[in-house]
Amino acid sequence: MSISQQDLELLMQEVEKEDPIDFADLPFDEQDLRGLVASHLCEMADAMEAFSEEDRRLTLLAVSAKLVLENLVLHVQLLRRHGLPLNEQTEALLSRLRKGPDQ
Repeated sequence: MSISQQDLELLMQEVEKEDPIDFADLPFDEQDLRGLVASHLCEMADAMEAFSEEDRRLTLLAVSAKLVLENLVLHVQLLRRHGLPLNEQTEALLSRLRKGPDQ
């Protein structure tokens, strides 16, 4: 199953309605950034065509996990840099980390 770059961009915008991205004052057009990311992900998906379904899922899960981790780290760094408190979701995640895996 293949998705076009344009369709992926539309799906990204739908997801952003629930969880908007703060592009702040980046010197790039938001739509251009979406297009760049959608193009890159479509290229990745095309490169995985020869993968088994399980390998494709594992690869996409690993990529997603890495991006979520990177986003969390950048978010916490940004808040700390500006002396702002963590939001509820981030605090809950970090609280789980502080408790350790056994608790």
